[in-house]
Amino acid sequence: MTTSTTPLAPPQATGFWGWWHSTTGRRVRFGVIYAIILAILFLFLRQLGLDVQFQLKWLPYIAKGIPVTLLVCIGSILLATLLALLGALGRISRNPIFNSIATFYVSIIRGTPLIVQIFFIYLGLPQVGQNLGPPWDKWLTLPAIASGILALGINYGAYMTEIFRAGIQSIPHGQREAALALGMTYGQMMRRIILPQALKVIIPPTGNEFIAMLKDSALVSFMGAQEMFWRAQKIGRQKFRSMETLLVAAALYWIMTMIFESIQRRIEARLGQSERQMVTH
Repeated sequence: MTTSTTPLAPPQATGFWGWWHSTTGRRVRFGVIYAIILAILFLFLRQLGLDVQFQLKWLPYIAKGIPVTLLVCIGSILLATLLALLGALGRISRNPIFNSIATFYVSIIRGTPLIVQIFFIYLGLPQVGQNLGPPWDKWLTLPAIASGILALGINYGAYMTEIFRAGIQSIPHGQREAALALGMTYGQMMRRIILPQALKVIIPPTGNEFIAMLKDSALVSFMGAQEMFWRAQKIGRQKFRSMETLLVAAALYWIMTMIFESIQRRIEARLGQSERQMVTH
């Protein structure tokens, strides 16, 4: 007599409790809890004199800063990705010159405040250009948005260098040896073998860096870039209603962050699904 060794599946709840413990039920629970917290916070702020009509009036003006914020973030993440790739290749290089340059770049950028770097590029580079004379005086005098993109890109590139380095080094060394044994050059090996696989490790933390950059982009307002924080601060000071305008800006940042977090989760799920399919096949 033979007995089946197939494991029995645990009983699944049905009806309301089955829905309550499902993915949709968990999302509804989170939504209800969020709504309760926001309602309590709203009532508390109303007791402190929150003017909702004022917020609704100036919401479109503050929201006009969203394109500038996205422009700064997208431009910065593209620059940071390029610098991170070059920095990671330099960090793993056996060439002492490339390795030293990459290590110095990461060390000095990670060891100084971002706000100092922003003002150095916005105020320091024009002084350098004036000392060098034409045409450097024009080339090194950058507008606020360009200065913000350059500063954020350089700063985040240093942090993302370690992400890229870890992703590249996560690929088994045997694959490099096999690629070189097939006659591939170093560049071909990186483009065709290493980097496509390393992207699965690099993309999720890079998404986190982009979300962090979305919030740090408010620092470019100190140079006069008319993004959301600059607009909220301007109206708040003019009308003596800083609490209302800053809450509007904070809400917009929060909504944008949640949107990009949702996109990031979908990308990570897609990457995980493709990896599982490769394993099963």
